[in-house]
Amino acid sequence: MTNNASSHILMVRPIRFGMNAQTAVDNFYQNQEAANGASDQEKALAEFERFTATLTANGVNVHVLEDTPEPHTPDSIFPNNWISMHSDGTVVLYPMKAENRRLERREEIFQIMKEWGFIKEKLIDLTALEEEGVFLEGTGSIVFDHDQHIAYLARSQRADEKAFVSLCGQLKYTPVVFSAFQDTPTGPQPIYHTNVLMCMTNTYALICLDTIHDASERAAVVRAIKDSGKGILEITKEQKIQFAGNMLLVKGAMDQLFLVMSGSAYRALTPQQVARIELDHKIIYSDLPTIEKLGGGSARCMLAEIYLPQKS
Repeated sequence: MTNNASSHILMVRPIRFGMNAQTAVDNFYQNQEAANGASDQEKALAEFERFTATLTANGVNVHVLEDTPEPHTPDSIFPNNWISMHSDGTVVLYPMKAENRRLERREEIFQIMKEWGFIKEKLIDLTALEEEGVFLEGTGSIVFDHDQHIAYLARSQRADEKAFVSLCGQLKYTPVVFSAFQDTPTGPQPIYHTNVLMCMTNTYALICLDTIHDASERAAVVRAIKDSGKGILEITKEQKIQFAGNMLLVKGAMDQLFLVMSGSAYRALTPQQVARIELDHKIIYSDLPTIEKLGGGSARCMLAEIYLPQKS
């Protein structure tokens, strides 16, 4: 059985979701013109509830953390950026670029995890790096291959290479670093998070290789994936824009493996790509238009895997 899928997922129910001007600076997926105040929260909440219901119906254990009205955290629906929870009991807290996103970190999370029956053995707290202007935004910035203990990172303002390599040393993972670019009206810009262009499963990596402009780096990424025994399922830049790279493998009832994505991502896939995915995994998708347009993130960003050991 793979280590790249968890049956326990942390999600945060939004209470004041909305357009975050602080993150729009380098997240070119956000659409500021689509913002519509209070109704955005209503729509996002409805999308959240449908998504959690779909996951639960397929046997995924969804643990919901309630957001609070104050302090205002418009992106709280994306918890995977500030925390990761590992099978050896390690919890990592990450440094965030946007000041209002730092407020998403919850001091009581460890007590809540304990009440939910999970065991924390060790804490790696990287949040002090924020004072140095160094950022590494969780499993947004890092795509882990827990099967092979490899971690992938696309450099960006939110993904510091030195901090990443240091963390990999502590976790005993092999780092693979590259640069990936998004086309913008002002020319190519670094893609803000690795998890919008890459997803790791137990049998293949789904990735947009066209975003890696440097041929030697692209070849190194391909080699790392293939040497780990996994295949490659390529997506195009156009599919990536529809969040087809922002997927997550999860474990449902009877340990069945599901690849989770948004409706936008699913509809962007070709029949051949869907058929390839369905050879190994059942697809779960849910429509998240408001969350995608205003938050600039999709299904994977909303899911923080809980790999922590559980009390017997």
